[in-house]
Amino acid sequence: MISKNLATEVLNIATETGADFAEIYLEEENTASIGVDNGKVESCNDSLTYGAGIRLLKGLQSVYGYTNDLTTKGLKKLAKDLSASFFGEREIELKTIKKVRAGKKHLPKIPYDTYPREKIVKMLKEASEVMKNYDESIVRTTAQFAYSNKKITIFNTDGKQFSDIRCRGRAALVAVASKDGKIETFYRAPGAQKGMEFFLEEVDLNQSAKEVAKSAVTMLSAKECPSGKMPVVIGSGFGGVVFHEACGHSLEASVVSKGLSVFSGKKSEKIASNIVSAVDDATIEGAWGSGNIDDEGNKTRRNVLIKNGILNSYLVDDFNGRRMNEKGNGATRRQSYKYEPTSRMSNTFILPGESTPDEIIADTEFGLYAKSMGGGSVNPATGEFNFAVNEGYLIQDGKITHPVKGATLIGSGKEVLLHVDRVGNDLKREQGMCGASSGMIPADVGQPTIRVSEITVGGTGGDMNNG
Repeated sequence: MISKNLATEVLNIATETGADFAEIYLEEENTASIGVDNGKVESCNDSLTYGAGIRLLKGLQSVYGYTNDLTTKGLKKLAKDLSASFFGEREIELKTIKKVRAGKKHLPKIPYDTYPREKIVKMLKEASEVMKNYDESIVRTTAQFAYSNKKITIFNTDGKQFSDIRCRGRAALVAVASKDGKIETFYRAPGAQKGMEFFLEEVDLNQSAKEVAKSAVTMLSAKECPSGKMPVVIGSGFGGVVFHEACGHSLEASVVSKGLSVFSGKKSEKIASNIVSAVDDATIEGAWGSGNIDDEGNKTRRNVLIKNGILNSYLVDDFNGRRMNEKGNGATRRQSYKYEPTSRMSNTFILPGESTPDEIIADTEFGLYAKSMGGGSVNPATGEFNFAVNEGYLIQDGKITHPVKGATLIGSGKEVLLHVDRVGNDLKREQGMCGASSGMIPADVGQPTIRVSEITVGGTGGDMNNG
């Protein structure tokens, strides 16, 4: 997008007042989306965005700015303006830049922009029809499809140039069921860092549509969930959002390095049950949160966060790593050139154990089966959280019985980890968008079925002892 010579000039302007490091992040992104509402196409949009962000570091200080004026004048002006944040003599001067090979994983076999739009519309209409026809209580359906092709280039004062191509696609299905004044909504959105082949060969969108409709209809007959402390079995797949939010964010260097995390200074200490191991793996071929490099140019890795209950590593970016005397481990991400990068999760999940889901349920005399999790809130400093359960069922005498609604899981990340007493063998990952200081980024969450021996469940169905 710009030449090495221009990048060298801009970086030298940025460091003329004493910055000890500078980088230019360039981005060009093509996006498209199609929306079908109750079987009719309601939207079809395309966009092209591009721009550059420049970051300067000096010790433990950082300054960041961005522009979509990629002319020589525009980039030099931004560098000059940012350099005014520091006062000192030049410490580094860049002479040459060499390109570093980043790898070519995660590339699409069938690029989205080569696949006929009318076939995508047909696919969405069919899925919408499946949801609508599942049951007469389904009153509204939406089916959306979106994809992006992003090209990035990074230049820095270490004399390195990195490039990566990121192609992602995702379909979102929503079913709304209504009966006797009750309304239930369910949602599922499979996606991958792959091309159209993912939806043609790996995902049965019609089957997903049926499952979404079934969940919405099932929850219409749900009773109010009882409250109190009880065992909770959390389902595989998106159940991993509890670990992601309540624990994962607290392992990011952006909070760990400043002592703002409940897990700060806990490396090599026991923070979870012995049967809990968890990883963040941005190297998984074609996964939603994967990449060849992170947004500082570091090669992505499989980082083992927790191993047999012991805190093994944090997710570290180069800047916050300065406070921790650690080098970045491929975990730096951002939404776009408009955001300063920082440590973030990619594909984060609890590793599988030895129990089958049926064995875990059969071994639970009474409790809650949280099949599907919803939104919630978390305080990273304490790990305290509360999460809504979208689809829940009571477990009685080792069997899943009737559906319950209004359930909320209340606790803290460190308590949940220590109270996990069963881990299933049915690992599954699902896709989401994670929001934090560097914007919204694609991230996989996941886990096998797990059981937390005791956690507070909020509900309006009376005391748990009354069933």
